[in-house]
Amino acid sequence: MATIDYFERRLDDKKRLTIPAEIRAEFSSGVVVTRGFKQYLHLYPKTVWDEAVEPALKGNILDEATGDLNVQFRSGKIESPLDAKQGRIHLEQHLLDYAGIKKDVVAVRAGQYWRVMAKS
Repeated sequence: MATIDYFERRLDDKKRLTIPAEIRAEFSSGVVVTRGFKQYLHLYPKTVWDEAVEPALKGNILDEATGDLNVQFRSGKIESPLDAKQGRIHLEQHLLDYAGIKKDVVAVRAGQYWRVMAKS
C-alpha cells in the first residue's frame, strides 16, 4: 500500500473534514487539532499528542518559551474520536477562522502530524 503524504478535501456543510481511508488507522486513538505556528492547523493522532507533544509542553514552569508554546497549542485545541463510519472530524469555526479555511483544504504530512491549510 502506498503512503499518503498529501490530500485535498472540501469540508461538508457541518464543517467536517473526511480523512482518507488509507490513513484512518493513524487516528484510531483519536484526533487532536490545534493552531499551527502560522496560518494553518496541526492535526495529530491522539497517541502522538500524548507521547510527543504533551511531554514537550511540560518544560520549566517559569520558561517563557514553554509558556508561549502552551498558549499556541492549547488555545482552541480540540480532541475527538474519528467518526468510525465516515472517517470524519469536526473542525470548529474558531480554528477555521485562524487558518483562513472556508471550504477547500489541503493537508500535508509533517512527520508524525499533518498541516491542514486553506487551498489557494
